[in-house]
Amino acid sequence: MLVSFLSRKLERTSNLLKFGASSQVSEYEDRFRSLKNLYDRLLSDLVVSFFSVEKAYETAEKFFGSNIVSFAGIDGTMYSKPLFDLMIFFGGAYAATGTIEFKREGTPLVKYDSKFLEEGIGISSVVPLYINEVPDVDQTFFDMEEPGEISLHKPLIDQTIINNASIANWIMTFAEYYLAYKLITDPKKNIKILLMDRTISGERTSLLYDTSKREIWEAKSSLIGFKVDGLPIDVNDLAYGRHCVRNHVLGLPPPRADYLRYAIIYLIEEKGPLTISEICEIFNVKDEKRVKRVERYIKRSVEEGYLVEKGSRYSINPRYANTWDRLKKLVTIIGERLFYKEREETESFNPMKIVKDGKEHWLTTLDIAFLTLFCLQMIIEECWKRNILLIGLTKDTAARDFKRQLIPILHNEGLLKEEISPEEYEKMPNTDRMILQSISLFNPEKMKVPWSLIEYDSAF
Repeated sequence: MLVSFLSRKLERTSNLLKFGASSQVSEYEDRFRSLKNLYDRLLSDLVVSFFSVEKAYETAEKFFGSNIVSFAGIDGTMYSKPLFDLMIFFGGAYAATGTIEFKREGTPLVKYDSKFLEEGIGISSVVPLYINEVPDVDQTFFDMEEPGEISLHKPLIDQTIINNASIANWIMTFAEYYLAYKLITDPKKNIKILLMDRTISGERTSLLYDTSKREIWEAKSSLIGFKVDGLPIDVNDLAYGRHCVRNHVLGLPPPRADYLRYAIIYLIEEKGPLTISEICEIFNVKDEKRVKRVERYIKRSVEEGYLVEKGSRYSINPRYANTWDRLKKLVTIIGERLFYKEREETESFNPMKIVKDGKEHWLTTLDIAFLTLFCLQMIIEECWKRNILLIGLTKDTAARDFKRQLIPILHNEGLLKEEISPEEYEKMPNTDRMILQSISLFNPEKMKVPWSLIEYDSAF
């Protein structure tokens, strides 16, 4: 009887899997068939499948100063595992390095460093935490309504904590950016092309979101109060650093929206004391509504202590005159501790703990989000200084920007060769990767590899 019962259960499970998978496969076959004729109508003007090796050679000479350059490609790894009452969090990043020789005639020659396995470049960290301590460290479990408390809206049973903890992922993410920073600032490596397994613009937006809830900073950030150059990091320092991507040629940060107040602070820090009218003139602000907004932000910056008012002029508070340099030192201090420092005989060492006022404090994932954001901005800054090409590569199978945003906008603006009916649109595969990969397979003569889409990401 037992064997018969198990057989029926097993047969039912097998049938559910078989028919469910068949249904999914059939649905995707229908979706693929709808793509056969879409190359000419949709992608012919968006795909670049011819690359001039001569132009690549000339561009390399102009941008890098040489046709032979060193590159580094960085990827990360992580895992988390329960062990009795502990959770073990591991995160790391590793780099493959080599050279690219651009040729005036013929494709570039790529050589990988031969001693990669013996002399591989990598950093990692492992952090043991009691399961009951994880909610204090991981912002996944923070209560936004009561920042000083653990969220009571989520049932904090052990399995929930184990399944939702994001500490390993944050360690890995910071490791990737910190290793990238170490490589591009190493004069011996002289890296000129940096390849990262991340979408850089999307990552920065995500990090800004992860650090946006100012109401929890004082309760949940252990960086606040940590001294760098004798001064404790405060809320203003963190806010200052979140938008610190400064480039005059590119007009960054732009004097609009949320960036306006920091654009004002950075301008005054650079130019010295300025009046409101001088600030408006530099930013080409003429509209009365925008002028009032500038006045409002300056007033708030004085109240918060960023600026000092003297007569009609505003100057930077000396307390924040070197904030960005101190934040860069902060990233280096924590990065070295997390990924390089060895345990000393006299101390019980946990890399996720820092000392403030003689007491140990856990770094939280909010802190690591701040450090990662600052580190990314430090990388961008160094790439501008050193003429380094920073490239983000993604293999995100769930991305839908192309289907959900670009195609509808092109259609609505009449920029497609032919209209795509709602029925055809619905039949397309749901993910960008499947759409593009399938059209490439159906049109091998027209989409010769390697191919890429023209840049549309920045438009959004």
